[in-house]
Amino acid sequence: MKLLIVPVTPFQQNCSVLICEKTHKACAIDPGGDLSRIEAAIAGEGATLEKVFLTHGHIDHCGQSIELAQKHGVPLEGPHRDDAFWIDQLPGQGKMFGFPPLQAFTPDRWLDDGDTVRFGEQTLEVLHCPGHTPGHVVFYHRPSHLAIVGDVLFQGSIGRTDFPRGDHDTLIRSITGKLWPLGSEVAFVPGHGPMSTFGEERQNNGYVADDVLN
Repeated sequence: MKLLIVPVTPFQQNCSVLICEKTHKACAIDPGGDLSRIEAAIAGEGATLEKVFLTHGHIDHCGQSIELAQKHGVPLEGPHRDDAFWIDQLPGQGKMFGFPPLQAFTPDRWLDDGDTVRFGEQTLEVLHCPGHTPGHVVFYHRPSHLAIVGDVLFQGSIGRTDFPRGDHDTLIRSITGKLWPLGSEVAFVPGHGPMSTFGEERQNNGYVADDVLN
């Protein structure tokens, strides 16, 4: 499996493009905007978009996701249904932040903890990790020890919890209870900024390092 990271929108949100190298089928995780850049990245690898997946309902992650899915006639899956209220606000939020006209939508499939999603011959495990938003999910590709964590965790930081229905204690439990057990060697793509590993964050992250929480 191949990973491409395409920063999109004025928020420089990391859209992750995963490509199954056996089938040349791709998924786009959090294609919030700048769709031409995402499409060019996929085409540049000779791949075909098969699925769109969402970690959560914030505008920079999902704003133009339905447009991409409809244009290519592919399913849109995720996030957890507890983020429906965020997706319903997309038209108004788009105007507020100067995005192109955005539409609210219902995904083809809401995701729950323990679900799996598939593209090509690849399977991603779904972990419900609330705290930044109530319906936030993380995608984990076990064979390559790679997690796409959205805005749950960053290199040296964690997701904001001052948005509606965010909760700091819940976020910490999601990180320590859902992400850390996957293993310190797991590399992750955050919603913004550079990649890191869970082991690195357990050592050095000022919010969730082991010696900070213990």
